[in-house]
Amino acid sequence: MSLMRLIVLGALLIVVTQAQAADKLSVYTVNYPLVYFAERIGGDQVEVVFPAPPDVDPAYWMPDQETITAYQQADLVLLNGANYAKWVGKVSLPSSKMVSTSRKFKNRYIYASEVTTHSHGSGGAHAHESLAFTTWLDLGLAKLQAEAVYKALARKRPGAELLFKKNYQLLEADLDGLDQQIRAVVANQSKRPLLGSHPVYDYLAAGYGLDLQSVHWEPGEEPSYAQWQELQKVLIDHKAEVMLWEGAPVAQTEATLKSMGVASIVFDPCGNRPASDDFLEVMQHNVENLAEQYE
Repeated sequence: MSLMRLIVLGALLIVVTQAQAADKLSVYTVNYPLVYFAERIGGDQVEVVFPAPPDVDPAYWMPDQETITAYQQADLVLLNGANYAKWVGKVSLPSSKMVSTSRKFKNRYIYASEVTTHSHGSGGAHAHESLAFTTWLDLGLAKLQAEAVYKALARKRPGAELLFKKNYQLLEADLDGLDQQIRAVVANQSKRPLLGSHPVYDYLAAGYGLDLQSVHWEPGEEPSYAQWQELQKVLIDHKAEVMLWEGAPVAQTEATLKSMGVASIVFDPCGNRPASDDFLEVMQHNVENLAEQYE
């Protein structure tokens, strides 16, 4: 093959590759679970972008103007709903592109009894408002969010609807499997008192009938004397033997809890992209960690 033909073929390959990339739906999301759902359902028909840094809570992250512009120019913007991603209400996004993936179950939103302000990570201080938003920790609700993603992609690209539907059904089966595993784990002990280290487990507790109360602790920080005192008061009436954590707590905290008869397990909400594994694998680890305490 002549050099000229090689050059021409190379140029054609570049053009085809660029056309294929340009033909993909540009999908922006506000958290990692929606990234996973969109990638599983959309396959090679989508380019999914989640620009939040790895060291922030996406629910309280504020993107810069360049990133907001990128959201505005996307084909679809997948929102969690339930007042997740506070910045969305402060900027102008095209309503025709926005998809609230929890809209179908707004009547199942959970409202807390208090508002607490504190800080962690590099995101600064923030408040846990009355409306809980980690909806996907009830895997039944996560399935409805995935369905909303499927329908949004199908509206944008009806020619690929059969592909999207097949991919959604496979994802649905995986989510159903996790849901059934959790129900099997807690089936005979759903009223066993549990603690949450952070108020992010509302939908997990509601979805699986768990008797869970939360404090406001961070895995990377040792609790203050006042926080330990608060926990002692909680344990008087709520005799929990297990605390769920978003990440592994510091060794001293875990040891002190153990001396009080409270075991620590990681149940990662997975709101941001995990360092390793994917959403399904992280949730599987969560179920296994929970199962160890229910044996």
